[in-house]
Amino acid sequence: MKTLLLLWALPITILGAWYGLSYYNMSFGIFMLTRDAHDLVFQVYGNVLGIAPETIPPLVLRAIIVDSLILFAIIGFRRRKQIRAWWAARQAKSAELSEVRASPESLWSAP
Repeated sequence: MKTLLLLWALPITILGAWYGLSYYNMSFGIFMLTRDAHDLVFQVYGNVLGIAPETIPPLVLRAIIVDSLILFAIIGFRRRKQIRAWWAARQAKSAELSEVRASPESLWSAP
């Protein structure tokens, strides 16, 4: 499961870092991090897809969000018993705390 999350997070992190650095032209002397390279990449993708280059970043963000939701839904489904046990333990602990707060010795009931 850790490998799956790593293989999910690593490309998103690399893409986000490249996009952020190239968008703000923080190149550090590397051509791929310049704004010119940024515009060129999106121009090429726009020409290949037949859409305007400025519409590509929101589409990529939407795809990342949908893919992430699907991935976390799969993980949640696979670990549903552990999640249910955690939720039950949390509710039991919350019930214990509410009983302690309602006790006569509690300062919460002070006038």
